[in-house]
Amino acid sequence: MTPNEYQQMRAFARYDGFKLFVLWLLSFILYVAGLKSQLLGMMAMIFAMVTPFVSLRQVRNYRDVALGGTISFRRAWAYVVFLFFYASLLFALAQFIYFSYLDKGYFMSEITQMFSDPATAQAMQQLGMGQGLSQALAELSRMRPIDLVLNIMTSNLMIGLVIGLPIGLIAHRKGESLPPAPPQEEHTKG
Repeated sequence: MTPNEYQQMRAFARYDGFKLFVLWLLSFILYVAGLKSQLLGMMAMIFAMVTPFVSLRQVRNYRDVALGGTISFRRAWAYVVFLFFYASLLFALAQFIYFSYLDKGYFMSEITQMFSDPATAQAMQQLGMGQGLSQALAELSRMRPIDLVLNIMTSNLMIGLVIGLPIGLIAHRKGESLPPAPPQEEHTKG
């Protein structure tokens, strides 16, 4: 890959990363709102679950627009990694702003209340997760916003590394081994 091709890939990834960030931000907003409404929570999960499909579409668009329909597996995988990197940076910034200045303890209190519900607590006890869950909630409540955001960002980057493999396999397309045939001229009878 030449330096110009590398710059082009990063430029496309930044643009597409912004679009992925918007999807994640909408999902996060719906998730926070979904702590009170199951319908919104379900919509948040759907938005999060379409991430691989949106990413695949973005890689294919990059392949077709910037590369003339040909992309190697490694370049497709690298594109997804850059895509997740840029989206994760923006998402981390948005989450930091939310948890530092807007949340005021709402998120943690809702999570704690959700797992304090007697039916949920009983289900967690039956699964053997009662003690571990209370310890995890205690640890989560002690985390600073920057720690929480960095953990989420690291998870997103790791997901990008892993999800890039199948997306790269699906999106890669080898070039034709023979150059395209020249257009044939039409012969008119005259």
